[in-house]
Amino acid sequence: MTAKTLRLDQFIPYRLSFTAALLSDTIAQSYERLFGISIAEWRVIAWVAELGSVTQQQICARSRMDKVTVSRAAIALSGQGIVQRLPNAEDRRSHLLALTEEGRRLHGAIAPRALELESGIFSHFSAEEVEAFVAMLRRIDAIVLGEREEERG
Repeated sequence: MTAKTLRLDQFIPYRLSFTAALLSDTIAQSYERLFGISIAEWRVIAWVAELGSVTQQQICARSRMDKVTVSRAAIALSGQGIVQRLPNAEDRRSHLLALTEEGRRLHGAIAPRALELESGIFSHFSAEEVEAFVAMLRRIDAIVLGEREEERG
């Protein structure tokens, strides 16, 4: 049996990382140019908008961003009057982030642009291909997360 040779450009984890970075950089440049915010700040805004109010720890868990990145984004957004910090009745050691009126306005301006960017890329694929792709990504997430749980157990 012939041993398989590692070719980085054909190595699926590398391809996923490369493509994700390419997409993220493109989106980040657009958000910075149009709205003056970073991709980390956008992700914080988007999660807060989706969930209403959320802790930084919850954003870390949902976004896979590290604590320092989320903290810096939250501090910057708070300083710009886009998010506000509210008391967390469930855990007094943390606080909840919520959008201000300015934050809701900014989210309302960015969200359609985000959907346009997504549509511009994925309009080159059929609805079935996109659905299968998203399903495969979710399965990969579940497999990797399951393996991590087994390593800890």
